[in-house]
Amino acid sequence: MGTAPINLTAALASFDAIYSPRIVARMNDYDVRIAHAQGEHVWHVHQDTDEFFLVLEGRFDIALRNDDGTEHTVALSQGDTFVVPKGTTHKPSSPGGSILMFEPSGTLTTGDDFTGEIPENVDRTVGHELG
Repeated sequence: MGTAPINLTAALASFDAIYSPRIVARMNDYDVRIAHAQGEHVWHVHQDTDEFFLVLEGRFDIALRNDDGTEHTVALSQGDTFVVPKGTTHKPSSPGGSILMFEPSGTLTTGDDFTGEIPENVDRTVGHELG
């Protein structure tokens, strides 16, 4: 990572892959990642870390599964933020948009555990370097 500023609009325009985050900065032991979102992700959980989302454009929904098995969805629009608490099973989806996330470096996009098949539009990764 360099010392030059990163323009998020330009960074998002530099790739088209869906649910395939790019690392735009590192801060302490965290990655700042951006991603395009469209379609369904996979139900997954991060046992040891919260997950921060900021919607940069479009809409981004996060279905959450409670301990009793019930589910509810948090609908986010441009400018909205939301934190999925550690240990919470969740499934992102989007009709189209882009997001910014804060996650500890090395965090897999599909969490520590996931349910079902990983859709073709989901990249199981710890993030890719920008550029």
